[in-house]
Order: sequence, then C-alpha cells, then structure tokens
Amino acid sequence: MEATTTANDPAGGSQDGPADGPGNGYVHGYSGREARRLGDQAEALADLLHDGTSFPAGSRVLEVGCGVGAQTVQLLARSPGARLTAVEVSPASLDQARARVAAARPGARVEWRLGDLHDLPFPDDAFDHLFVCFVLEHLPDPRAALAGLRRVLRPGGTVTVIEGDHGSAFFHPDSAHARAAIAHLVALQAAAGGDALIGRRLAPLLAAAGYERVGVGPRTVYADGSRPALARAFTRDTFTAMVEAVRADAVAAGLATPADWDRGVADLRRTAAPDGTFHYTFFKGTAVNPSP
Repeated sequence: MEATTTANDPAGGSQDGPADGPGNGYVHGYSGREARRLGDQAEALADLLHDGTSFPAGSRVLEVGCGVGAQTVQLLARSPGARLTAVEVSPASLDQARARVAAARPGARVEWRLGDLHDLPFPDDAFDHLFVCFVLEHLPDPRAALAGLRRVLRPGGTVTVIEGDHGSAFFHPDSAHARAAIAHLVALQAAAGGDALIGRRLAPLLAAAGYERVGVGPRTVYADGSRPALARAFTRDTFTAMVEAVRADAVAAGLATPADWDRGVADLRRTAAPDGTFHYTFFKGTAVNPSP
C-alpha cells in the first residue's frame, strides 16, 4: 500500500520511489499528497503493523525500500538501539525520508543509502535483520527479490515482511461502484507489473525464496462509528485517498468513466461515516535465512 525500491519501479515498492509514469511499477505516484498519505498511513497503523517488531540494541537492521521514511520513524521508535540502514532507489524520496526522520526523531542515527534492492551496495552477510514493508506488491518478481535479499542477510538472520491485500476490503454500505474502483486499482497495479493482492501469498513466496521458519499472520483493520479517528485516518485518508489518486489513470485506461469513478470514491468515503464500517487485512510475515 506504500512503495519501494526496484529496477522497474516500487513502495511501495514501488518505492515511494522512481520516476512516475506508466510501467514504473508504482501506481500511486510521488506527489506531496502521496507522501502525506504514506505518513498518515504509518501513524494510523503503527501499533497494528509494528507490534512484535523490535530489534536488539546493536543489531544491524536494513530497511529495504524506505520510501519517504514513513516506516523508518516507526522502526526507530521501537528499536532505538539498533544500527539502522535505510536504502531507497529514488533520490527525491530518500531526501524526504531524511527530512521526515530529522523532524520526528531528532538525533536518531540512520545510515541512508541510495540503491536498488536488486543490486544492493552491501557486502554479503552485512545485516542481522531485514525489514521490507509495502515493497513486494510493486515488484514483477517478488520471489526473486526475496531470494536476492538473502545475500546481505547473515545465516540465522531474520526478515520481516508486511504487505496488504486489496481483495480483503469490504465495507458497509456496500457499493458496486466502490468495489469496481478498487478492482480497477488492482488492474492498474497488475498492468504496471505489481500485485495488489500479494498479501495472501506471502507465506509461499518466503518459502519459495529459500527462507525457513516462515510464519505469517493477518493484521486486520476494522473501523466503524465507535472508532471515528481510525475511520478518518485509515478508511478516508489512507485507503480511499489511495484509490482516488489513480482516477486519471483509470479513466485514461478506459476502466471507468469519470462519473462512475467519482461515484465509487464517494461511496468509499461514505463508509467512514458514523453508520459505516470498513475492513481491510494486512499480512505480516517473519522468516529465517538458513545456514549454508
């Protein structure tokens, strides 16, 4: 749901990353609005996604595809003693990440590196832990990317991966227009070489990439009238904003008329109202790099 760092692309993955445009793998774009959305998303989901993730003091941690630094801030908060390195393929996003961390965590020590996750500028076995969040969804071959990352992870080191799955979104009031808009976003991401439904296949991807002790579990977001802050931050300002941002691409691709798209977005916004509900599932996986 964010972005990353890759040759053709991602964020998200994407990356929050390379140059914008068709075929780069990151369908959400790299505008200031998108950077704000990523920050809002990270804040709203911090406890949900980062619960259970804390790296020991002194351990060498690589954040792969740090984008604009939205997740970097959360990693620093939960593992203040870790030796964090953040790599990103987009120079502009890396600059934003530096600025974000400087503002949110003054004095925090991060080694910032420009690089492509397919050709990382680090020696073998350089890290004890890898953190990969909202990156794989934007890659044409996520299994190969995961396998390649093993080179810089020491034997016995761990990888933590977080991805969403747009097929897990359901809501009230139901709307065929809203469901169609989400499906069009999935189609646009697929056309760019990514997979917005990747969360459901995280476990087999990690296993196929050669990792052991793979464990994957759901992290579910549910917002209704009793959680107005979450409905605003996630349903409206994160998920709906993400769908809304690809309007021009969806219309240009002939997937929807402007009127139908606007109706779908309006109906998604309606689910954030006091009598609405919204459900979405992220998948968080951990695994170990086996010894030779």
